[in-house]
Amino acid sequence: MAGGSAELELFRRRWREELAGGGKRRRREAAEPGGGEPTGEPGEPREPGYLVLARGLLDGGEAPARRSPPPARPAEEAAGDGGGDGDDLLGQLIRDLNEINEVPFFDVQLPYELALKIFQYLGKAELGRCAQVSRTWKVLAEDEVLWYRLCQQEGYLLDTSISDRSCWKLALKDCRAKERTLRTNWKNRIGAVSQLQYELGKVLCDVHSSDGVVIAGYTSGEVRLWDTRTWDYTAPILEPMHGPGDAGPQPHVSFVRINSSLAVAAYEDGTVSVWSLMIGREPIHRYQHNQRIQALALGSEGATVATASGFEVKVESPDDKGFWQTTGTFEIQKLVNFLNLVPDVLGSPVAVAAAEDIVYVLKGEDPGKILHSVYGQPVTCLDVSAYEAAFGVKGFGWLLNEPNQVLLYNLETSQCLKKLGNSMGNFTCVNLQDSPPNMLVTGNKDRRVRVYDLRKSESLCSFYAHRLGVSAVQMDDWKIVSGGEEGMVCVWDQRMGTKLWETHARHPVRYIWFNSHSLITANIPDEKTPRGASITDDDLTAHRKHRGIIYAYEFSVDQLAAESVLPICRSSYDEVTGYNYNIGLAVPYDNI
Repeated sequence: MAGGSAELELFRRRWREELAGGGKRRRREAAEPGGGEPTGEPGEPREPGYLVLARGLLDGGEAPARRSPPPARPAEEAAGDGGGDGDDLLGQLIRDLNEINEVPFFDVQLPYELALKIFQYLGKAELGRCAQVSRTWKVLAEDEVLWYRLCQQEGYLLDTSISDRSCWKLALKDCRAKERTLRTNWKNRIGAVSQLQYELGKVLCDVHSSDGVVIAGYTSGEVRLWDTRTWDYTAPILEPMHGPGDAGPQPHVSFVRINSSLAVAAYEDGTVSVWSLMIGREPIHRYQHNQRIQALALGSEGATVATASGFEVKVESPDDKGFWQTTGTFEIQKLVNFLNLVPDVLGSPVAVAAAEDIVYVLKGEDPGKILHSVYGQPVTCLDVSAYEAAFGVKGFGWLLNEPNQVLLYNLETSQCLKKLGNSMGNFTCVNLQDSPPNMLVTGNKDRRVRVYDLRKSESLCSFYAHRLGVSAVQMDDWKIVSGGEEGMVCVWDQRMGTKLWETHARHPVRYIWFNSHSLITANIPDEKTPRGASITDDDLTAHRKHRGIIYAYEFSVDQLAAESVLPICRSSYDEVTGYNYNIGLAVPYDNI
């Protein structure tokens, strides 16, 4: 204790000498013309406030009362005011306080990095409370590393680095505000709506999308793309690869699929064309089946295409040099109704095919592996995720105590994990891949949409949705979007169990896709050759009511749907001529 008191007295004495030297120098500078600081009394310079405060602390008294705090000054400026060209004691003290690297945790002094590691386990509310403890804790709780980590954990700005923003706390606040605005727009149907139409394509056959890029196939044999992420929707036509004997009208498009890099179309004559979205409109690969194609699948990532025709399933993919080849050919006992590629598979691709009442897992090393087979119970819908497959099964009925159910299988062990549902109607659609973890949404012929918790094997909620049966469905953590055979699209609040809004079109809803800010729906007619639309007619297009329609909603736009920009104002004017029927502000051409 005596040694500590001696060191304290020595420090005080050296600090008094330093302050006295600084005061003499300031009085000398104040006596010079044009120098000095503002004075309180005539002829007497006033000392800076921090010198008065320091003198009071050294004398053992309390700090003098001050009417208003002086403006904050940087450490370098404060050190310079201490006087002298050298490294004076006062400046060194201030720099040491600024460069402190230990954080006080009650009676323990921790390094800053270790304290930051502890704070990484706290959430937003806990960090806000810690910031009110002290100035040191406030600096620590507002560290950019912590708030960048919180941004990444909540799914915001995933493709950015920590150096891209100067204040990640403010960035997280802005992202959450945008999310609340989007949810409000979804609930109140506030946003822009567009109709994606191609009149010369005749009747719409199939629609698919990937991250806002929509692909559509028509009975005219043409395949068209729309990029809904841009304001002026460009719609390039993907040209088919013509052979020497391909004269005459093109066959109808049966199926279309798209991912981030490829677009695929299957035609009624068994032809499959593959386009690269990076190269251009000409296909990069083409192969032929002998019979009509019954199912088409494209990997969510990468370049793998699977097609089913007759009793054969063929899988095509490029090699390391980019040359396309047949990865596998599988013989199936029955006609394939549904075909999916398992996502996120390393090595050779894996396909899941449903052929009437048999479900196959198709791998290169284990061809024709049967996942499920019950005679007389056909599969009515199918969807797969990385490790599981869910499909609806039509039972024998209530007389044999075999109601319609959805079965969940593990693809690695081939074991049935869950049996969900107990309904009279057939399950017409199931969505497992796009649903939240441990959740599953289904649509049924009994007009109901059901959400299942896979951990409890029970239905969380059930909505009476569509009077002619449910044809398409998708959900996220708070809403459900369903489409029906009668052409109605409904948006539901899952937690409240209420319908938010609905839209209606003429034909059945065959496709639904949405993300946080956009929604794409497609009403595809069942009749591909309506009466009066033969090739001998003068009109090269079908009547508007027979064509089908694609709707694109954008909820990040803060405006009502009725105030959306008309399609006539979005035209890129890339077509040379129009047609002479059903003009109706659909195509803005001056020369018809």
